Amino acid sequence: MASQGSWAQVRQQARAQETQTEALFHTYAQFASTTDIDPEPSDEEQRTEEQLNEILEKRSALLQHLARLLDSEPTPPSALKSTNLARHREILQQHRTELSRLKTSISTARDRANLLSNVRRDISAYRSAQNPQNPNADPHASEAEYMLGERGRLDNSHSMMDSVLSQAYATNESFGLQRETLSSIQRRITGAAAQVPGINGLMQRIGSKKRRDGIILGAFIGLCCLALLWFL
Repeated sequence: MASQGSWAQVRQQARAQETQTEALFHTYAQFASTTDIDPEPSDEEQRTEEQLNEILEKRSALLQHLARLLDSEPTPPSALKSTNLARHREILQQHRTELSRLKTSISTARDRANLLSNVRRDISAYRSAQNPQNPNADPHASEAEYMLGERGRLDNSHSMMDSVLSQAYATNESFGLQRETLSSIQRRITGAAAQVPGINGLMQRIGSKKRRDGIILGAFIGLCCLALLWFL
């Protein structure tokens, strides 16, 4: 009965911690869904994240204790207790995955907000540089000028890329012409050799003579090696 009581008590703690984790997730998810996220994490956000990490670690240790209680029972553990333990572990893994997902979502939203903030600062700096005597000029006109400047820089980049691509295409075309020229020269040489009487026969005889000389030289070297071995 003491074992049953210990099991029931520890499992009750595990369920209470799961409920507490759900409540913390409800608070932490609000930081991921906000449309006006702070550039830096607030104290409440950091505190909630720390609490989530802490309670997940506590739950992991508690489930290990629950598994030891199950293994220490004198009789084979019941299927119900094994199923309950497996379910608690599954929920813990789901909560770990959810925490990782929320962290990634918050980090992405914060990076996007910081990027927009940097763009706004660049526009303000551009506006101040263009109108040093009138910093309170129409912001829409200044933003339009800034965007036109960015448009011009992009167009210049595209023009440079087009120029590089044109040069690459021209180089490729030149290589193709050179390849065709070499192929044409080779075809002409082959055709001329075929048309001149006796050229093919002469080339064949030269080749035959080279092969015959090679065979004779090889046989002579072989005989010399045999004679050397015989005398040794």
